[in-house]
Formats: sequence, structure tokens, C-alpha cells
Amino acid sequence: MKEKEPLRAAIIDIGTHSIKLLIAEEAESEIKILESLKNIALLGKDTFYKGRFSQETINRTVAILEKYSEKLKEYAVTNVRVIATTAVREVDNKDVFIDTVARRTGFNIEVFTVGDVIYFIDAYLYHILKNKYPIHEKNLLIAELGTGSLDVSAMAQGYTLMNVGLPLGMLRLKQLMSKLDGNLQENYEAVKENIEEEFAYLKRELATLSIDDIILIDENYTTYLPKILSQKSFQDTFFQLNQSETEELVQKILDKSPEKISEEYKIPLESAETFAGYAMILNTFANLSENKNIYILEASLSEAVLTNMILDFEISQKYNKTNQLISIAKWICKKYHVDLNHVEHVAQLSETLFNGFKETLGLKKTELLYLLLATYLHPIGMFVYNRAHHKHTEYLISNLNLFRLTDEEIKMIACIARYHRRGLPADTHMLYRSLPKDKQILIQKLSAILRISNALDRSHKQKIKKLEVGLTRSSDIILTATIDTGFVLEKLEFMDKKTMFEEIAGKKINLKIQYSQ
Repeated sequence: MKEKEPLRAAIIDIGTHSIKLLIAEEAESEIKILESLKNIALLGKDTFYKGRFSQETINRTVAILEKYSEKLKEYAVTNVRVIATTAVREVDNKDVFIDTVARRTGFNIEVFTVGDVIYFIDAYLYHILKNKYPIHEKNLLIAELGTGSLDVSAMAQGYTLMNVGLPLGMLRLKQLMSKLDGNLQENYEAVKENIEEEFAYLKRELATLSIDDIILIDENYTTYLPKILSQKSFQDTFFQLNQSETEELVQKILDKSPEKISEEYKIPLESAETFAGYAMILNTFANLSENKNIYILEASLSEAVLTNMILDFEISQKYNKTNQLISIAKWICKKYHVDLNHVEHVAQLSETLFNGFKETLGLKKTELLYLLLATYLHPIGMFVYNRAHHKHTEYLISNLNLFRLTDEEIKMIACIARYHRRGLPADTHMLYRSLPKDKQILIQKLSAILRISNALDRSHKQKIKKLEVGLTRSSDIILTATIDTGFVLEKLEFMDKKTMFEEIAGKKINLKIQYSQ
């Protein structure tokens, strides 16, 4: 009997500094790297210095990808993903770049959000650490240090609370340092102040959360740490530093020029130029955790994604995309002092109505997520001002960084939340108008559901114990609400808010009240 061929896959990572190709296959429940190529592309210089990719940069990228295409044919690899991060995510002519690459090479680029980056890093960490470190039993900051950005996620027992991309990638630090005109100590102090200012946002967001440890993914600097901290070495998977050691690292670096760092510790000058900034980042991270520990792994996003492609990690269903996003939504609710009991109850009602109206409105199961997120977040505008709070809600949501959602999806959620009260969608509303017609129709349908579910908890007292959706003999819709107390305010609000649904569905909707036994 012919032996089964090992599963093989490849990843192309279009990064800020270089473009990498990794080809690997399964080998005893792990992956074996068959080919690793790296070509300098310098996309970040265009993004961060000019804001747009030049034609020269695009042509250079295409040439590298064409070379990688030939290598993929040599290995007969068809399972290929092409990903891009900060440099492509933030450039002004992103769409032109992606389209050009697709037309000329056949590769379709996936532009990863911060949430995408952390999702694959978290899955990879869970895989390699499951017998060594209880990653889903702790409150952690998980970060990936790249050339373009420092992507950070706060995790509570495996659930994401927030994702943020800090502009502290090594190329950006190098760019900053090239502009400073003080002496060595003054320039290092300015870099420290810049890092502290960026981390100030994290500290504010995490004020109510106790972080146990920091896990940092870094493929560029980790190997140089034992050269400076000679007493330290890799411990199995990690390079572990405590607060005193990160402070020692900073002290050993801050009186030396990049040239001196390179000479004394045998570090390439290109890395030595930003090593002081790297040491300051480590020290700042260590101070954020209760245990004052930072665990550093020499790994990469591309390795994490490729391992996931080949091994198809089995992570518990409770950590799926929907639950992660609901976790983030609840965290945002706490931040904006939302009545969590109210939004959780309205979310339950919304889900019941969605399932009951799904066929009538032609909804897809996957669209429930947009409704649930809009339901949780619809009151956050009250934090700004209670008058016209739906408009403030739209603005706040549209500027959120939500786990693994596209800009278009976030805009849709913002619009759904906006129309939970009063005014209906209109072509004069800029965010709504910016979306395709099919998305506008979906917004109307989901907003109509949210208006009803929110009306049914108008008093914020969660009076409905059970809600059922049924049809009358004339095929109109009847909602049967089981309650145990007065429901006058909710009935009045329901009558006011049901009109939008009736216009969209082409059916009358009535409310039947029954009291629990």
C-alpha cells in the first residue's frame, strides 16, 4: 500500500522590510521547513515616509513574487497563503497595490488586521505551550514585534479584550532616531518618552485588569540578548526576563552608541541602531505585569500561520471568532459604563428575533454576529452625551479595532447600532451611503430587529422571561412575551419601533403578553 504523502503548504509574508517565503510539510505532528527564502523589499520606507507605494516598489514586489511562484512549482505546492501586515495595511494606495499584484502574479493578498495577527499567534502559542505554560488560564498581554508595528492583545483566560497596533516597529523607531538632533543621551531620552507615550494608551485601557505575564513574539532581536545578559540563556521554549533584568539590559545599552553596541556585543549594526529602543520596550512591558515577567519567543507570524495551515489546530469552540468578539464588546461596554445587564438581555432577545425572522427577511446565519455586536455596543455613545447618542455611537464603533473584522464590517455594525432609535437610514448619512447597496439593505433588516429587541427592554429591567416568534392565520407575525410584572412602557415603545420592520418584511407584527405562572 502506497504511503500517504505528508501534507505540504506555503506562506508568503509581505512585510515592512522584506518578503518571505516558507514552504513546509507535516512531520510527526509538527512542521518541517523545506524552503525558506527572504528578499529585501523596503515597503515600509514608502508607507512611513511617503504614504504611497511607488511604481518601483510595486515592480520590485511583483518580481520577488514571480520568483517565489517558480519555487512553489518546484515543490508542487498548491496550498498557499499570501499575507501582508502594517506596511500594506496603512499605505494610501493599498487597493491599487493589491489589484496590481493579483493581475500580474495571480496571488491574492490577505491584509491582516491586528486581530488576525494575534489570532494566529495565540493559536500557535497554545499549540507549542500547551504542556509547558497555561496560556488560557492567565491574564496576558500577547505581542508581536515587527518592523512596522508592535501588535498587542490583552487576553483574559483565552478571551480577547482588546487589540491595538502601536507604531513602535523597529523601522519606525529607526525613522524617529534619524530625525532627532540631540546628543546620544538626549536622543535616547526622546525615544524613551515616545515609547512611554504610546504605552500610556495601553496602561489606561488596562487600568481595571491585572496582567499576569507578557508574552512577546520576536524573530529579530532575541538571539542577541544572551550576548548582553551573559548570565541568561534560553529556557526550553522561552527566553524569560524579569523586571530587574530588563532594567539591567537598559543600563548596559543607554551609555553606548549603536556603533559601540555593535562592536562590543557582536550585533549587526542594522540591529544595533534600534537595540536601545528594543530594550526600552522590554522594560516597559515588564512593568505592566503583576509578576514582572516577560517571556520572549523567537518565532514569526508567518511560521504561526503556516503551522496552523498544516496542523489545523484544534482550539476549544469557546474561543471561536464570535465568542472572542463578544468578549471584546463586553470589555468596551465596561469601558463606556454601559448597563451590561440591559445589553446582554437585548442581545438574547435579538438572537431570538433573528432566528424567528431569518426566513422572512432572507438572512444568513453568519449575519447574526453583526446584529449581536451592534446590540452590545448600541448605547456606548451615551458616554459622550445623552443627546443624539446614536450618532456618537456610530462614530465610536466606526473607529474601533474589532477582532478579525474588516473595515466594511465595522462600518456596518456602526450603522446598525446608529439606527436603533429615531431616524431611519438615509442617503444623506455618510457612513451608510459609503457602503454597497446590498450592505445597506442588510443594515436596514438588522436595525429593524434591534429596534424591536431594544424596545422590549425599554425600562432596563429585563422583564421578559421568555420570547417566542410565531405566525397568525393571516401569516402576520406574533411575538409572545412571557412576563411577571407590568409591561406598559415596553408595549408603548414596541408600537413606536415596529414600523421599520413591518415596512421591510411586508408583514404586520403584533405583541401578545402572557404572565408566568
